[in-house]
Amino acid sequence: MGLTITNDVATWYKRELDIGSEPSYIRFFPRYGHGGHIPGFSMGINHDKPKKTYASTVVEGITFFIESDDAWYFEDVSLQVTLNEDRDEPEFNYIPQ
Repeated sequence: MGLTITNDVATWYKRELDIGSEPSYIRFFPRYGHGGHIPGFSMGINHDKPKKTYASTVVEGITFFIESDDAWYFEDVSLQVTLNEDRDEPEFNYIPQ
């Protein structure tokens, strides 16, 4: 499982979540909804500190991570988060491994 966050989208999160220079954390997790790679689920985010990390990366001073309890949603895929410039919002891409 890989986790890739582009600098553009990290900057977007800083702006939208009003993240300053202090250490910050953004958790990605599955939630009930529509639009994810598994029917019935979509991507959620939370401003939370890691407890038991499955995957993580640091971009623009933000630690982006996935908890081990959520690993089932990311099995056999890498998550790539980019900025959709036309819509000015993050775009979640699930790349098969």
